[in-house]
Amino acid sequence: MCMSTHFASDTDQEIKFSIIIPARNEEKYIGRCLESLAAAASAFPGQVEAIVVLNRCTDQTEAIAKSFGAVTLVNDSKNLSLIRNAGIRAARGEIVATIDADSWVADNMLIEINRLLATGQYIGGGVRTAFERNSLGIAMSALVLVVPLLIKYGMVSVGLFWGYKRDFEAVGGFNEHMLMAEDAEFACRMKKWGKKNGKKYGTVTKSVMTTSCRKFDQGGDWVLVKRPWIVLAYLKGTDRKHADETYYEMEYK
Repeated sequence: MCMSTHFASDTDQEIKFSIIIPARNEEKYIGRCLESLAAAASAFPGQVEAIVVLNRCTDQTEAIAKSFGAVTLVNDSKNLSLIRNAGIRAARGEIVATIDADSWVADNMLIEINRLLATGQYIGGGVRTAFERNSLGIAMSALVLVVPLLIKYGMVSVGLFWGYKRDFEAVGGFNEHMLMAEDAEFACRMKKWGKKNGKKYGTVTKSVMTTSCRKFDQGGDWVLVKRPWIVLAYLKGTDRKHADETYYEMEYK
């Protein structure tokens, strides 16, 4: 694993990007995520910080994060909105991005985010995403989740969120009353805030974020087709039982 980094280490430096990464026992994945972000940060030397929000970690996640020069803080809430918001509050950059620890980005991701924001046309947005592997079951599981969320929240891209910190704060950050689908709900509010300010909610299309298939590896590629009640839990957003099962108490092998 490469330990070289382009993340800012001087607390007096002027930071352009703050990247928030929630992490619970992510020793198998966090290195790949941070290595990709460090490569993307090389276009902005000394101007990018990575903030890893440690959530009930009992493994080597913290040590790995620190080996890359990431900032670490602790938030033990079983609530992704609270975890992400803690990272956003600590962010020093004018631009904030959030990404899951089991995802990784192409080298030009921060360049593309900066290019879109520099046009003045965008309030923020999401990114083009891909799974690390594909199958019919994964495609169908994604479909049975995405279609109901589109009906409820409209056409918004998710995966990795980006925008100015001031706009994240203006919309109140992620909804701390929600345990699931807080990302789609946040995107919906950002889109409305952008419209109010004459800006668009955009999608980075000239770069890509790839995400692991660990949920499918563990539950099966057809998991959401076979268990539609999980989709209903996503739509409800406040179902503690299924939120714990899907996120907060899930242990990946």
